[in-house]
Amino acid sequence: MNRRLLDFIRTAAAYAQAPNEAGAARLIDSAYAGIPRTDARALVIAAGEDGLRRAAPRRFRDALDALASSYREQGACAQSFIQKIALIFRLNELLDERERAGLRALERELSLLDAAQPPQAAIISRLCERLARDAEHEKGAPTIAALPRREPEPELPVPRKRMRFSASALTMYNECERRWFYRYVCAAVEEKGSAAALYGTTFHWALEQFHIAYPRADAAPADELARKLDERVVEAFERFRSGFATNVEYELHRRRARRTAPRYLDWFIRRSQEEPFSVIGTEAEALLQLEGYDFIGYIDRLDRADATGHVTVIDYKTGSIAASAAEHRTKIADFLDFQLPFYYWVRTAQGDRVTRLALVPLKDATMDVQPIELEIIPLAAPRSKKDIPIGVVGIDELERARSKMIDLARTLADDPIKHFKAANDPEACVWCSYQNACRDRPPRAAARFAK
Repeated sequence: MNRRLLDFIRTAAAYAQAPNEAGAARLIDSAYAGIPRTDARALVIAAGEDGLRRAAPRRFRDALDALASSYREQGACAQSFIQKIALIFRLNELLDERERAGLRALERELSLLDAAQPPQAAIISRLCERLARDAEHEKGAPTIAALPRREPEPELPVPRKRMRFSASALTMYNECERRWFYRYVCAAVEEKGSAAALYGTTFHWALEQFHIAYPRADAAPADELARKLDERVVEAFERFRSGFATNVEYELHRRRARRTAPRYLDWFIRRSQEEPFSVIGTEAEALLQLEGYDFIGYIDRLDRADATGHVTVIDYKTGSIAASAAEHRTKIADFLDFQLPFYYWVRTAQGDRVTRLALVPLKDATMDVQPIELEIIPLAAPRSKKDIPIGVVGIDELERARSKMIDLARTLADDPIKHFKAANDPEACVWCSYQNACRDRPPRAAARFAK
């Protein structure tokens, strides 16, 4: 009989007589335990002080129980005990012909020993005496042990590379520091894009191409503008078609955009009739350095009024936006939207006189386009609670947003951050790509009624 099989039987016998973690670890590490060696060693290490009784597969735990029970059975003898070991671990399925022959020979020899002594009289002693005759057995077999318990590693600052900061990245950090850590420090996984996000990218591209050719509403007759805009929308969806998961998804968003585009054009013409203007920029790069930190963004559209030269910064929104000007102003004040304040400072630094910030909703194809607009005034006026799309924002409020951007950039670039907190609001987790990796995410409130 080979040394490995002898050692396994000896270990099983010793465990049956005195169950302990060391014996269980030797058993599971054997080729006859029925568990891949790599998995077995990982289980031993992972079990630690909790023990294999908790970490091992159920069938192995059952085998350990059966061993101890077999040793204590009434009338047990060395031969019957060996047969029990073979049955518990299904050795007949695992052994080759030579090993089976050795096991049968061992059973025959043990039957002679059992006949010479009463049953249950030191069966383990008789078994071990027989196994000890093999000189190779005395060499033993390598064993593994659980890793010792170690003290927690000291907290160290998280290393971060120098980066350009975007308004959206800073907003993400303010909403959930943990998500920012996963996205910009770990780069753990690429955040999965949604069909809604791709719809926005596609529609933005179509409007960019349209306004490059038609920066003014009076550049061509209305019917020509409508035809050209529709062509750009169709072209955009062909360009980004491969990004949509299914043809149905692609076609639904394409039709939605083609229904929304005429409403956008109606607003564009109507706005120009009220105050003639030219589109002076589309997807304009916004670069700005503030106190040594670099910030970057892209402005969807810039309008300049013919009469005054005043500039309006426009951001297209194909998703959810603030329901009123007052709500958007509150988001700026609470540092939950840095985008338009950042664009204001970029264009002001370039010499423009920016007097208005606008969000243009392009989500609902059934409703007329009604922007959320904030007129810029020197000092913040009392906040209005009216649910109207036009309001004001003070330069001092935009200045506070600018200062907060610098503070966040300093924190993220230079401060010794040791921990990134998870968001407090469970709604921030709904669309987060990292929610399954975040054990600190806030629980969602239980629904009162089934959906």
